[in-house]
Amino acid sequence: MEDTEPVATLMDSTTSKIQQLQKAFAELESHRAVTLNLKWKELEEHFHGLERSLKRRFHELEDQEKQYETKTRRAREILEKREAAVMAKEQASLEKLQEKQDAAVFAIASALQKHRKVSSAEPAAVPYDGQCESPTIDDQPPDAMTAESNLGEIIDPSENGNLEYPQLVKLCEQMDSEGLHKFISDNRKNLAVLKEEIPLALKAAVNPAQLVLDSLEDFYPKEVANVDGKKDSTLLGLRRTCIMLMECLSILLMYTDLISVSDLISEDVKDQAKAIAEEWKPKLDSLDVDANNGNSLEAHAFLQLLATFGIASDFDVEEISRLIPMVSRRRQAAELCRFLGLSERMPGVIEVLVNSGRQIDAVNLAFAFDLMEQFSPVPLLKSYLKEARKVASPGKPGNASPTTVQNDVNERELTALKAVIKCIEEHKLEEQYPVDPLQKRLHQLEKAKADKKRANEVAKPQPKRPRASGVGCGPRVTNNAPEKIFYPRVPDRYPQYVYDRPYIYSGPADNHVPPLMSSATYNFSPSHGNYFGNGYQYQTPYLH
Repeated sequence: MEDTEPVATLMDSTTSKIQQLQKAFAELESHRAVTLNLKWKELEEHFHGLERSLKRRFHELEDQEKQYETKTRRAREILEKREAAVMAKEQASLEKLQEKQDAAVFAIASALQKHRKVSSAEPAAVPYDGQCESPTIDDQPPDAMTAESNLGEIIDPSENGNLEYPQLVKLCEQMDSEGLHKFISDNRKNLAVLKEEIPLALKAAVNPAQLVLDSLEDFYPKEVANVDGKKDSTLLGLRRTCIMLMECLSILLMYTDLISVSDLISEDVKDQAKAIAEEWKPKLDSLDVDANNGNSLEAHAFLQLLATFGIASDFDVEEISRLIPMVSRRRQAAELCRFLGLSERMPGVIEVLVNSGRQIDAVNLAFAFDLMEQFSPVPLLKSYLKEARKVASPGKPGNASPTTVQNDVNERELTALKAVIKCIEEHKLEEQYPVDPLQKRLHQLEKAKADKKRANEVAKPQPKRPRASGVGCGPRVTNNAPEKIFYPRVPDRYPQYVYDRPYIYSGPADNHVPPLMSSATYNFSPSHGNYFGNGYQYQTPYLH
């Protein structure tokens, strides 16, 4: 705009220039000898036309300049908004990373504090006596001793009063895997405390890794080969205990700074673990991924065995990856994948889950491995609900009535709604996927289910009560008014023999003795029958 000011000034001076030219032209015309054909009006119109053309072009250029400035300003605003969005995203990522870091630091600090609480009061006086991972404390460097003292001393059996279950320490000292299984089974109601104290108790074992390996002996019972692991509650509990013990050993390995992992898990123990894994692996081939629905204890135990004892490298990574969908519903699935080094293969695993209709597990793993951009959660959850609402085609025509089919669909939708709502709340997706319509539909299905159940209970025929029959029992008399007629004076003379019901005797009124009572008919409850066996005789004047 600054460059156009001189041009505008020159254009404004055009009029004065024309006037000057007119004076010069008049002076010239006064001196001419011959009349010129060129008239001043024509010249004036010509110059004014040039002026108008120049001004029009000038205004066009100004409009173009303003449009350019507007476009430039908008482009700058868009660029600033994009920069702000990128910075906000970076800040959110940094905050999320900081939260994870703070949570990890807090977990480590809590574990260290727990170790300190159960540590002995005098670190220097802690005897090993061959009951810890290394033979003598003198063989260890001073810095290692300091690190261990910060983590917590090796538990001394004489100073385990701080533990809620000191018996765990004794069982680990004795390397009693069978007793450890039984103790955990008997105290399974307090499982949270057991999970906290078992890693501490394992430190008291001569060989913690060997103790855990010994506990896996009955994971596949040899005596009963065809036992169903899904229905046998005892076997299910044993397998859960095996998995928990391997997890506790992993926790012990994570927080053991005194000696290296190779000292806790020797090559001999690794070879034994590898042999067990080789024995278990063929049994996993018969498992159906869909049948287990991502909650297979057998696959979980196999993967935990590889992760805990560090033998995953001895097996094909592709085969290990195919087992992940079998444990995708279990809370340890993400950590297992990280321990086994499968983070790079998670997109393929999530794709398998999506294609098999297990979008909830896919969303959970996508959040665990920051793959939300590749696997958008909301479309996956909507797809999961859509699949749940579909009516499955019956295997044979006429097998199920339309009502039964619709009930099955409603039940599937009800289960899917609960799972989707829980997933949305866990991952804070309320802004992208509001839960109010889902909650409304959930309440509608639950109400319909309750109404149908109530209607079925009303329509169900009630069983008739059997009538009492036998000698000495007659129709029940509910009206107590005749009592005043039959026994007008009994409350006065015999208050201890007052009954709630009248008793009518069909025998003769002048001879009521025990030998004739067998032929009489009484109207009293069976509980009073033993009373008349005591030989008591009613007097004739009181019977009517």
